[in-house]
Amino acid sequence: MNAIASKSRHVRRRKATPVKQRKTASDRVVDIAIAVIITLIVLAIIYPLWFIVIASFSQPDAVASGQVILLPKGVSLSGYAKILSDSRIWIGYRNTILYTLVGTAVNLVVTIPAAFALSRREFKPRRIIMFLFAFTMFFSGGLIPSYLLIKQLGLLNSMWVFILPGAFGVYNMIIARSFFESSIPEELYDSARVDGVSYFGFFLRIVLPLSSAIIAVIGLYCFVGHWNDYFTGLIYIRDQSKQPLQNILQMILLANQTQSGTAGMSAAQTQNFADQIKFGVIIVSTLPLLVLYPFLQKYFNKGVMIGAVKG
Repeated sequence: MNAIASKSRHVRRRKATPVKQRKTASDRVVDIAIAVIITLIVLAIIYPLWFIVIASFSQPDAVASGQVILLPKGVSLSGYAKILSDSRIWIGYRNTILYTLVGTAVNLVVTIPAAFALSRREFKPRRIIMFLFAFTMFFSGGLIPSYLLIKQLGLLNSMWVFILPGAFGVYNMIIARSFFESSIPEELYDSARVDGVSYFGFFLRIVLPLSSAIIAVIGLYCFVGHWNDYFTGLIYIRDQSKQPLQNILQMILLANQTQSGTAGMSAAQTQNFADQIKFGVIIVSTLPLLVLYPFLQKYFNKGVMIGAVKG
């Protein structure tokens, strides 16, 4: 009997061991083709970014003549010196950081509770409210009515024009609502209700600690949106001391493109110098986001995948 039992265990162990299937020649060809396509896509995305970086450090004439391909030629920091020597850029950085931090905090405070409320099945009007929210994603009043509304609300030339009109994002709310519906078990609320916890307490004590991934995703979306916001400052802000970084950089770029033949330079040299400033402007405006993103990447990937399980 012991021998039979031992043989039976041995047979089960052999059955449980997965058998590796050898790849055929066609499978290897497909793998190689996929690897080549992915490599080309990655290069097509990375190379323009790398070219902007090396072009911002290279001599303007070398960039204009096509000598800069993979490495910088004749390292020059004149473009960065011109950008950073302008006192307005530090004002723009200060304003953008303020608008971005306050705006992101307001977005999270407004969006996350609304998404949680609309994820609760016992909240009867949620379908009607969801329809009204979704309606605004496809139809809007237009630029002129929006400008008149902002003017009547007294938000012109105010930092709150960057924050209040876009405080609630329907797309971000839908992502957060899908996350709550698919990732927060209903049994947690039943247990909390037995212990006498209210909706507010359940949301603060249980839901928020379990939602770090989606909070990071929504926060990153809002942060990038506020940081790159150019149109709001262009339309609603007239005071240069309140302009965000993107508009300040545009002013610096336009000022250098319209100048010709200054400081002993020909028109072609001036244009080349303006192009170097343009590359430097791109780096200056995107560097904070490039520094921040690696720390939020794991939350970003996880939160997007979890929130996309259900619609």
